Amino acid sequence: MGIFRLGFLSIYLSEPMLDGFATGASLTILTAQVKYLLGIKIPRSPGIGMLVTTWINIFKNIQTTNMCDVVTSAICIAVLVAAKELGDRYKDKIKIPLPTELVVIVVATLVSHYCNLNEVYGSSVSGVIPTGFIPPKVPDFGLMGKIAVDAIPLAVVSFAFTISLSEMFAKKYAYAVKANQEMFAIGFCNIIPSFFHCFATSAALAKTLVKTSTGCKTQVSSVVSAIVVLLVLLFFAPLFYSLQKCVLACIIIVSLRGALRKFKDLPALWRLNKVDAVVWSLTVCSSALISTEIGLMVGVVFSMLCLIVRTQVPHTAMLSHIQDTVFYEDGDRYENLLPIPKTKIFRFECPLHYANKDYFLKALFKKVGMDPSLEIIRQKKMLKKLNKAQKGKEQEDVKNSDNHDIHIELLSKKNDFKTIILDCSSIAFLDMSGINTLKTVLKDYKEVQISILLACCNTSVIDALRRGAYFGKEDKDIKNMLFYSIHDAVQFAREKELAATDSTV
Repeated sequence: MGIFRLGFLSIYLSEPMLDGFATGASLTILTAQVKYLLGIKIPRSPGIGMLVTTWINIFKNIQTTNMCDVVTSAICIAVLVAAKELGDRYKDKIKIPLPTELVVIVVATLVSHYCNLNEVYGSSVSGVIPTGFIPPKVPDFGLMGKIAVDAIPLAVVSFAFTISLSEMFAKKYAYAVKANQEMFAIGFCNIIPSFFHCFATSAALAKTLVKTSTGCKTQVSSVVSAIVVLLVLLFFAPLFYSLQKCVLACIIIVSLRGALRKFKDLPALWRLNKVDAVVWSLTVCSSALISTEIGLMVGVVFSMLCLIVRTQVPHTAMLSHIQDTVFYEDGDRYENLLPIPKTKIFRFECPLHYANKDYFLKALFKKVGMDPSLEIIRQKKMLKKLNKAQKGKEQEDVKNSDNHDIHIELLSKKNDFKTIILDCSSIAFLDMSGINTLKTVLKDYKEVQISILLACCNTSVIDALRRGAYFGKEDKDIKNMLFYSIHDAVQFAREKELAATDSTV
């Protein structure tokens, strides 16, 4: 993935989805640690619905709770939370982060060892930890064909896990993440350890949160972690024999408090953007109740669907004049705006393409109050009735009338405007369908004597219209159809209307 520069996939991981994924995964990790806090033994529940199944098993076996583990957990959590709160409050005065976790582990190990908590109270301890290394061995390449298909989704999920955490902490600590570089890192972290019987490598939310909560900021922390793990594997493993498992669970759970605090931000997120709030909630629920992998996929897919819906059904508005200025705004959102006589200004707040061209036409016809196709049909019916009237008693009078005047009179009964100005300031680009849609609008409204003017187009939109011959051959009509601002278009329409009135008089 890194060689083929697929890091651009990370752009589809939206911020609400990342936050929801982290919170949902935190709930899963919290659930997995509860059994150690209570000192009960329940079967593992991997796969879909792990959170629900685990809680059911916890409540079924709640009567076997070990009070020693409960008391130890309560004391450790109280100490860790108090130390975190003091560290956050006085972080400007405390230059070196407090090694609270290390102190808790050392003290808890000594207490457990000398008080015989495992033998006297039946507390669950770490027990024997094997030391040494397994000799390196070349992987069996004969398995490659059997596992290649399964490895692809694992690689994608692994990358998504890593980039999700990276983006989350990059936002928190103000640094940039290079997605392709992360792919190379994950790849080499899996290729090299494959000779040493290691598990597949990916980002670990619990370990990452523990590190950030203890003040780690650079890769030196990983070097220290590796050295400590090495020393434990070679020499110190027997010293942790008496360490209670609930102590380790307390450290992990306290480190999750930052991600779990996101729940209190949900009301503010709902007020800020309801769609993002729904994305966050759905990602949290699917990550926690189904599985983290499926939750990640659900969050990505739903975020993309929301983006598609937003581009297919964008906001539209009819603009009115702000008095004594050259500016125009949405008449439904602002008060005391002045309508423009015989002119309607329509704004479409999205690129115009094949997926939303039909919505563009429906919104335009609804806002201006006229569908040109229906208006043409209506006029044809009226003219047909007039032609029938020519054969009646008033045949002579009808013959002497001016058909052009009759046509204009019929039109004036239906609408009270002569110009439609399309505000293109929010249209970032046009595809072929968008160009053809604008050409159709121009042609249809021209048949009912209504002019279409464009305003505030960017250069890419103008170039697309020129290539589509929207302004006629060699852009001969561009000066009468395209304007730099809405006010310029309004002035042109007003002068055109005055000139038409003067010529009529």
